[in-house]
Amino acid sequence: MERVDLLPPPAGDDAPDRAGTAERADAYAAAPLLNCLLREVAQPVSGPGDRPVYRLPGAGRLLRVRGSRRPAEPEVYAAGRWHRVGHTELVRLVVEELRRHTGTANPEVPGEMIDSRDAVAALLAARARTTPPDDLYQRSEQSLLTGHTHHPAPKARGGGPAAGWLPYAPEAHARFPLTLLGVREDTVAEEGDTSALDALGEAPPGYRLLPAHPWQLELAGPALAPAFADGRLLRLGTTPSPVWPTAAVRTVYAPGRDLFLKFSLDVRITNDIRRLWRHDLLRLRRTDTAAARAFAALDGPAAWLSDRGYRTADFAFEELAVLARDGLHGHLLPGVTPLLAAGLVEGFAGSPLETTADPRAWWEAYLRQVVPPPLTVFAEHGVVLEAHLQNTLVAVAADGTPAQALFRDAEGVKLLPETERSAGWERLVYCLVVNHLVEIAGALAEAHPAFDPWPAVRRELARHDLPEIGALLTSPTLPGKTNLLLRWTGADGAAARYHPLPNPLVVAPGVGA
Repeated sequence: MERVDLLPPPAGDDAPDRAGTAERADAYAAAPLLNCLLREVAQPVSGPGDRPVYRLPGAGRLLRVRGSRRPAEPEVYAAGRWHRVGHTELVRLVVEELRRHTGTANPEVPGEMIDSRDAVAALLAARARTTPPDDLYQRSEQSLLTGHTHHPAPKARGGGPAAGWLPYAPEAHARFPLTLLGVREDTVAEEGDTSALDALGEAPPGYRLLPAHPWQLELAGPALAPAFADGRLLRLGTTPSPVWPTAAVRTVYAPGRDLFLKFSLDVRITNDIRRLWRHDLLRLRRTDTAAARAFAALDGPAAWLSDRGYRTADFAFEELAVLARDGLHGHLLPGVTPLLAAGLVEGFAGSPLETTADPRAWWEAYLRQVVPPPLTVFAEHGVVLEAHLQNTLVAVAADGTPAQALFRDAEGVKLLPETERSAGWERLVYCLVVNHLVEIAGALAEAHPAFDPWPAVRRELARHDLPEIGALLTSPTLPGKTNLLLRWTGADGAAARYHPLPNPLVVAPGVGA
């Protein structure tokens, strides 16, 4: 079994390196946690100084940070001066504030925050021993050391030791073969086109092939022991070629087969245990078919990466489920390179967002590719895409100009009228505008400080004849998902709650569009 050695180096004469890694891990982990605290709980305080200042209403304390897109160096005011707050102290501060703010306690979330920070430290140490992939698309998918910009613990990996998950971590540029299982034919449950799975290996007579993620197999091992013992499951070795994990961790790409595979993973990553839940699998054909039909009717190069079908065992329906998703080659325009939109926000070597000499032209091209498809399939087909940063690929030409957008993940798709139009629109605005365009615009403005990205966004949105567009362009606020409060109150990850955010699309009085 091919397995890249990703464990941190042993202790020795590398104390300065370890100290530097610890400091960087603190900074990476603090930024999204601060983003959540400042968005969902804190209150801005006006006053002099070069750093934003906020009041924490629970305890009445003042907090200031450096920067805005990735807040850093938090300080709390006490005894007449500002005191620097490290990551551990920041977690305590957030926990105390949430207890006062909500009136409830949650013993799990502080551990997730610490686990996320420790995971970043392990990833940084692992990266020091690995070489980034040459393939630019893979580099973009595996670039997310910060991850979700507004989540309190975006890199938490279930609290287990790093040795258990590092071999499967996209952020550490992992590659690994899949485990191949044989499932007795009379126990197979499947729907849709799963023929691509059969090409991964060969099953003996009376069995069907079922690829498994090795980490998930380790996690589910005890529950599967009876099936291995009585012959319902067989171990058939591994795939001859490795796959590599995408930013979603549990979804992998098999480049030799040009195939994406999505697995269950019984680990909490951001808001949810990342299992392929039965109720989602049973509605998958309906949502994927609706999305595929909507994209087939579009003008232009946008593409939908179809979730073709799933296969599992009826005695371990969710634990062993695997979903086959379209690869890239049948959808990409000639000569373009796909890039993960979330990678553009995070930054990676070779990112065209950072190297373009003409940010205005690049941004207008980007908007032409990513904005029309979600709005059109919503307006004309009642399909609500989860068009956020991790579900959007942007294919660029040789000079880095965006030329095509590809969207994925039928599990996150909602359909009208099953979902009320107002709720569907709010979800679309959050995913496309707040989670996606606001973040790309912020990264672009940071790389090109003299550039204002918002006039182009207003023009692109105004081209679309939806009744909701007028309100979107004039409303003082946009819906921001409250991931910190969602986790603290134990709400389901799909049960989005929104906090009003200042709308950058609104034109200030006296300012031209």
